[in-house]
Amino acid sequence: MAFQFVSRPLGRRVLLGASFIVAAVPACAQEADIQFKKSSLVIVTASREITFEVEMATTDSERAHGLMFRKQLGAHEGMLFDFFREMPVSFWMKNTLIPLDMVFIAGDGTIKHVHANAVPMSTDTIPSRYPVRAVLEINGGSAALLGIKPGDKVKHPIFGNA
Repeated sequence: MAFQFVSRPLGRRVLLGASFIVAAVPACAQEADIQFKKSSLVIVTASREITFEVEMATTDSERAHGLMFRKQLGAHEGMLFDFFREMPVSFWMKNTLIPLDMVFIAGDGTIKHVHANAVPMSTDTIPSRYPVRAVLEINGGSAALLGIKPGDKVKHPIFGNA
């Protein structure tokens, strides 16, 4: 996702987006040398388990950079944004070149909301709707194709269930 992290709360909501320091935008765009840690996670749906290889966005700068400027994402790849505690969050797609599904995940690994096919380059905010611990971004349309929906479980060490 192309967005930037804003560390100032908006009420109790954290906005990943618009108001990040303007001078940081060119720096983020040029930070091709960010090396995200990689991990595997499993989504347990009603009918099967689906494994994804994900890059971990765990720091402010990693979350700010996210999937900006990526031209492709593998079928079972994604990025997992960890906020370390449950809170309402919002994302945007500025500087993101590919459509993404955003899977909003509670602290116990339960999927709370799926936002399908976020529009590339859009500055519209996409709210979590509920407090969440993490957000998984995968290729746009993948959640519907794979049957991923609210109530499904995500297994990963950050949720203490892997």
